[in-house]
Amino acid sequence: MRVTAVIPARYASTRFEGKALADIMGKPMVQHVYERTCRAALVSEVIVATDDPRIEAAVKAFGGRVEMTSISHETGTDRLAEVAERIDSEIIVNVQGDEPLIEPAMIDEAIQPLLDDETIVMGTLKSRVRNLHDFLSPNVVKVITDCNGFALYFSRSPLPFFRDKWDDLKDEAFASGRLLCYKHVGMYVYRRDFLIRYARMPQTHLERAEKLEQLRVLENGYRIRVVETEYESIGVDSPPDLEKVLEKLRKSQ
Repeated sequence: MRVTAVIPARYASTRFEGKALADIMGKPMVQHVYERTCRAALVSEVIVATDDPRIEAAVKAFGGRVEMTSISHETGTDRLAEVAERIDSEIIVNVQGDEPLIEPAMIDEAIQPLLDDETIVMGTLKSRVRNLHDFLSPNVVKVITDCNGFALYFSRSPLPFFRDKWDDLKDEAFASGRLLCYKHVGMYVYRRDFLIRYARMPQTHLERAEKLEQLRVLENGYRIRVVETEYESIGVDSPPDLEKVLEKLRKSQ
């Protein structure tokens, strides 16, 4: 089964303009993401989707494949769907363009359920919340799943609400697993036909309230398979985040 990974990459960014081209040890960030994605065993091809000629030129310079998309897209999903309509892969993976340390194994973990079960139309990842800050932070999206690993809800609020253990909300309780909850890891895998259909659905109430696109899927009655991963990545939303990435790479040399 053909699997295409698409990396949506924008130049404009409120907090960090041009971050896709930010230099990381001699390579633009988008190249790090591209090369790591190429190492995923289940991925057949990798494409960068962008609306900016500077990113297009950078990708071509390192020999990557790039598709130019409309400048009017409001979300990365819309950009992804435009590319999906041009290709014939059965499965499309949305890899965030601002995670230069992404582990190839994470991508494979997210893809595998769709290869194993043809009824699954969408998948994503989760990882353990290990401190109180992440549990309470609205910038860390939490996810709860049913007993079969399908998402029940995603929220910026603390999930679940530990009603009888509120006094136990300490870093150690999360680190030890005494209080068990999960954060969403923003990688998505779709069946191509479903992705195109999903992108055409109107926004929903909960999606607008939480500012979380994936809630559109749940509100329309579809299921999202969520796989737990032990891997951690660093999303680059600001220059300080970039410094964290550089520090980690220096330590690994």
